[in-house]
Amino acid sequence: MKKFVFTLFIFLNLLFFQGTCVYANDSSDPTTNLFNQESEVAQVFKTNDREFYLSDTDIYLMAQIVHAESKGEPFEGKVAVASVILNRLGYPEFPKSIKGVVMQKNAFSCVKNGSIDVIPDQSSYYAVIEALKGKDPTEKAVFFYNPKTATSNWMKNVSKRSVIKIGNHVFFKA
Repeated sequence: MKKFVFTLFIFLNLLFFQGTCVYANDSSDPTTNLFNQESEVAQVFKTNDREFYLSDTDIYLMAQIVHAESKGEPFEGKVAVASVILNRLGYPEFPKSIKGVVMQKNAFSCVKNGSIDVIPDQSSYYAVIEALKGKDPTEKAVFFYNPKTATSNWMKNVSKRSVIKIGNHVFFKA
């Protein structure tokens, strides 16, 4: 029931605040399968002259990641996590769907064995909506980590560009 209420809230919010939009799959790429999915398109997102279709399931998945990865962080940090997910859609090194980005192996520490078991709070949904509207406090970052708790040597040792610190996280491009 919570998922339905949040999805309805997001749909109404997006209906009244039509800004930048996100789609789960690239409409110009015939290898994607958006139109075979059961979920309705809730939003459209454009990056690098490509449109991506985002379903209510994608919005829920993003809110789950935002909640799990930025619990206890300021609201701007939550928006930043949502922005990283969207920013990855524009880079060829990443999958071209929200689910693909989120479920990519080792992409997010809260995803275990291809699943995430959290219920997002309202703040996480608001953060996703802000990111979908185009707010990006990371300035197009595609990676983030908490230097105090990170266990990945790659994150600690990689050469970072455009570094922005928000709350306990560091956002960057590699």
